[in-house]
Amino acid sequence: MGIFVSAIYVLFGFAGLIWSADRFVLGASTTARNLGVSPLVIGLTIVAFGTSAPEIFTSATASLQGAPSIAVGNALGSNIANLGIVLALTVLIHPIKIPLSLLKKELPALLFISGLCFVIFFDLTLNMFDGLLLLVVLLVFIWRLMQNMTFLEKEHVNQEGDIINAEEVTEYIADMSTQKALALLVFGLVLLIISSNILVEGARSIATTLGVSELVIGLTVMAIGTSLPELATSITSAFKGHYDLVLGNIIGSNIMNILLVLPVPAFLSPFVMESVVLTRDYPTMVVITLGCTYFLYMRARQGKKIGRMAGTVLLAMYIAYTASLIIG
Repeated sequence: MGIFVSAIYVLFGFAGLIWSADRFVLGASTTARNLGVSPLVIGLTIVAFGTSAPEIFTSATASLQGAPSIAVGNALGSNIANLGIVLALTVLIHPIKIPLSLLKKELPALLFISGLCFVIFFDLTLNMFDGLLLLVVLLVFIWRLMQNMTFLEKEHVNQEGDIINAEEVTEYIADMSTQKALALLVFGLVLLIISSNILVEGARSIATTLGVSELVIGLTVMAIGTSLPELATSITSAFKGHYDLVLGNIIGSNIMNILLVLPVPAFLSPFVMESVVLTRDYPTMVVITLGCTYFLYMRARQGKKIGRMAGTVLLAMYIAYTASLIIG
């Protein structure tokens, strides 16, 4: 197909992914609520999975179609884009206060998990053992998070960012019967699969037409597209003053991209990665993560918001990285 038709495929694929992911989460969360599951559990499982659904289904489709490089590029590229575009643009538009709880739990977890990626990528292979290791870490992370929040709820501790606000979860729950919620869940799931197939087909066609690698397409087009929901949510939440939600969504999304998205190609299509993943893309993810960490800790120590200086630096880092992909 031509470049114009391929671009149409990609646009429709992204639109379908974003909309169907919302339908899927709404149906799954409502079903869980109707079955008596607490908002805490819904927020930590269904909603967390749903926000990464576009990346997960895109990676699964790419892996099944013999393009696991797109899946790896999508995971790493989304993490880079979340910090270099989503967080950068958000704080450029509206500086945000830093929740101290984020610095004590989620951010150290992201740093540890990002370091774990080096172990996974060191031999340039992604296999079932790597996938199992990541899933075990995911289960431990969720278990620790749930235990901590359950303890705080029992102790009636009201610390900023420590407990998932029930209001944040209720937006993913509708007043409908379990039968309708299940139907919505299935509909969203089917549309997710169809949309991801359309997106991957269009993206692979663009890669072939432009003569670039599928890895680069995953790092750029796919990563930016699947990060758009986080951008919209973050900017809206910043203006509403929900600062813990802004940083929590971004950091949480990056954690899930590694622990949920990377295992997909590991299980479905184990393969040998391009060496640039270890020498270019992974180091970029680590550097921009460390840069974000520096700004968060420095501004928190000063009692100030993270704002335009940090946003400018993070955005410049992303632009420089993207330029290196285009030039190289």
